[in-house]
Amino acid sequence: MPHAQPAAAGAERGGGIWKAAVPPKAMQGEFDNFDPLGVAAGAKIKADCSLNWINPDDGKRYCFSSGTSLEFFLDQPQANLARAQSGWRKMTAGKK
Repeated sequence: MPHAQPAAAGAERGGGIWKAAVPPKAMQGEFDNFDPLGVAAGAKIKADCSLNWINPDDGKRYCFSSGTSLEFFLDQPQANLARAQSGWRKMTAGKK
């Protein structure tokens, strides 16, 4: 049976579930780095791409404003992506 370890033990190994860091060079994501869930709802919520997901189907990067947003998105990534793409078309219609 596994035993719980004190927090310091995890720190020594450099472990942890969440590791987010702002990269030294800015990353570019789809939707001009706006959070896809915000875009799906018609809102422009800026994200710095420290939390991101790369679609395995096409290699495109999507940036998220929070871990909660990313986790919610990943519950149904293709459905959420379709909603975001529809929202983005509405947001950018006539801006070309």
